[in-house]
Amino acid sequence: MKSLKKIMIAVVVLLSTLAVNAQVKNKKTETVKISGNCEMCKKNIEKAGNLKKVAVVNWDVDSKMATLTYDSSKTNADEILNRIAKAGYDNEKFSATEEQYKKLHTCCQYDRDSSGTTEKKDKNHH
Repeated sequence: MKSLKKIMIAVVVLLSTLAVNAQVKNKKTETVKISGNCEMCKKNIEKAGNLKKVAVVNWDVDSKMATLTYDSSKTNADEILNRIAKAGYDNEKFSATEEQYKKLHTCCQYDRDSSGTTEKKDKNHH
C-alpha cells in the first residue's frame, strides 16, 4: 500500500511538471550550473526563477544543474539567472552579493571563490 502511494505521488509530481511546462509558450530550454547544497536551496532557486506561464526552473541537488524552460518572447536566461543570484545563489552568469549570500540559511551557504562557484560548505543538511 505504501509503495502504491509513493508511485501515485511520483505520477502527480511528474504530471504537474509537465502541465507547467506545457503552459510556457515560445519555449526555449537551457541547462546551467547554479551553486547550492540541499532541498531548501532547490526550493529557493526554483521559487526565485519561476514565473507563471513564463519560466520554469528545475534544479537538481546532486548535479547542481538547473533546466530553465522559458517563453523566449517574454524573458531570457539572463533575467532568470539574475533573479536567482538576487536570492543568494551564484550561477554561471551572475554572482549573489555578499549580503544576499549571507541571508541564506547556514546549510545553504556553499563555498565561494572569486568566480562565484560551487563547493559545499559542509555536509549537514536539514
